[in-house]
Amino acid sequence: MKLGSTMRRHRGLTIGAAIVALLLLVGVGAAVYADYANTYDLDEERIAFQDGAQRLDGVLAKPTRGHGPYGLVVLVHGDGAMNATNDGFYRPQMEAYARAGYATLSWNKPGVDGTPGNWLDQSMDDRVREAEAAIAWSRSRPDVDHARVGLWGASQAGWVVPKVAARTPDVRFVIAVSPAINWLRQGRYNLLAELRADHASQARIDDEVRRSDRTRQLIQEGATHEQYRAALGDAADMPADRWAFVRKNFAVDASADLARVRVPVLLMLAGHDVNVDVAETETEYRRLLGGRAELTVRHYPGAAHSMVRKDIEDSRLDTYFTAIFAPRDLFAPGYLGDQRRFLAGR
Repeated sequence: MKLGSTMRRHRGLTIGAAIVALLLLVGVGAAVYADYANTYDLDEERIAFQDGAQRLDGVLAKPTRGHGPYGLVVLVHGDGAMNATNDGFYRPQMEAYARAGYATLSWNKPGVDGTPGNWLDQSMDDRVREAEAAIAWSRSRPDVDHARVGLWGASQAGWVVPKVAARTPDVRFVIAVSPAINWLRQGRYNLLAELRADHASQARIDDEVRRSDRTRQLIQEGATHEQYRAALGDAADMPADRWAFVRKNFAVDASADLARVRVPVLLMLAGHDVNVDVAETETEYRRLLGGRAELTVRHYPGAAHSMVRKDIEDSRLDTYFTAIFAPRDLFAPGYLGDQRRFLAGR
C-alpha cells in the first residue's frame, strides 16, 4: 500500500510538473508572438518642436527602406489626452504610410507624457497653429519631401485640418476620418445616438435633452463653472477645465474653411458612428468641395467612430486580445489599404 501510494504521488507530481511546463511554454510563446505582432516596419525618432513658447514632444516615424526624402503625413488628434502614437493605436497606419513611401509626424498633446501645458486650455485655433508649427518644423528636415506633405485628422480634428489645409501652401492632401461639421449639432447627434443605442425610454431622452439645452444656454451666456454647477446640481458632470474648453470651442463650424480647401481629400466614414452624423458630414463635404477639390469618399459599414471594427469594439475581451495579438486587425477592412493607395497616388 505504501509503495503504491508513493508511486501515485510521484506520477501526480510528474503530471503537475508537465502541466506547469506546458503553461510556461504557452505563456512564453504568447509573449513572443505578441512582441512580433506589435513590431512595425518603422524607424521611429523622438523629436521636439516649438509652437511659440510651447514645447511639443513627438515622434517622426520613417520607412525602414530607402533613404528619402519621404512624403510626410502630419497627424492631428481627435478629442482626449493623447500621446504621439495614441498608445500604439496609430502604429498600424504609420506602417501603412511607410509602405507608400511616407513618414509620419505626430506629437503629444500638451500635458501628456511629460509635454508641458494642458490640452484643455486650447481653442481650435490654438490647435491650428500647433499643426502649422509642426509643418514649419518639418521644413528643416532634409529627409522630408516638401512637395508631398499632407494632413490626417480624426473626429475633433475636423475643425482643425480644413483651416490648416486652406491657409498653408505646404499641405498637398487631406485624410479626414469621422470629422464633424458643427460642434453643437455634433453634440446633439451624439447625445441622441448614444441614448438610442442604450435603448433609453422616451422619458429619459426628454430629460437628457432638457439638461443638454440648459447646458447649451449656460455656455452661450458665458456662465462660469460655478454657475453651471449651481444651475444643474448633481447633473453637472463637466469638470472645470472641460467646461472652459467647451466654452472656448462650442461655436466652431468647419463649413467656411472646407469651402476654401483646394487639395485632394480622402473622407473616411464609419457605418456605426454614434459620435458624428456621417450623413451630414458627407453631404457637406460634397457640397463644399464639389468642383473645387478632388474628393474621394470611403464608407466602412462595419466600423465604429474610431474605425475599429464594431464587433471587436463591442467586446472588451476581443479588443484586448486583438490589440495584443493582431493589432492591425482592429481596423475595419480596407481602412489601412485605402489610405496606402491614396498616398501612393499623390
